[in-house]
Amino acid sequence: MNYATIKKFDIANGPGVRVSLFVSGCRHKCKNCFNSEAWDFNYGKPFTKDVADEILKALEPEYIEGFSLLGGEPFEPENQEALADFLSVLKEKMPQKTVWCYTGFVFDKQLLEGTVGNIKTVMQMLENIDVLVDGKFVEELKSPDLLFRGSSNQRIIDVKKSLEQNETVWLDGVWQRKMGSGNIYE
Repeated sequence: MNYATIKKFDIANGPGVRVSLFVSGCRHKCKNCFNSEAWDFNYGKPFTKDVADEILKALEPEYIEGFSLLGGEPFEPENQEALADFLSVLKEKMPQKTVWCYTGFVFDKQLLEGTVGNIKTVMQMLENIDVLVDGKFVEELKSPDLLFRGSSNQRIIDVKKSLEQNETVWLDGVWQRKMGSGNIYE
């Protein structure tokens, strides 16, 4: 797997200050995609153990709230194995860090139905993701008023609750912190 870039102080792709990995390779090819150079699976650099260690090191400070995974497309079959293993290590070492993932695939219609790559690997990824922003970017549904997503068809999904309850659970009030609480997931 290749990756396009790593942002070590990202404030756009999830709440708080985050470390973000933009993987290479995407077949969705959404009109006016903000990251079209990452459609090419060969774009960027190889995702190696050293790169994984660099990301884990960048996640260590307490002020880093979590990790965001974008693309390209993280759930492309060519990217699944490397990311599933990395996410497992990340959550094992830093369970307090939230993991957000952006995908053009639909959570309950493609990812859970096993139509995208290896279902066991997809499930390993999902079990280590806290929040999934799903659905292709649709230019005609774009709005600058949307937080953490580009178009109104995209959903912000609480993956843990969705897997526990066996239904898609939207994460409501994702940008609202409870009074006196630093944790938006309460």
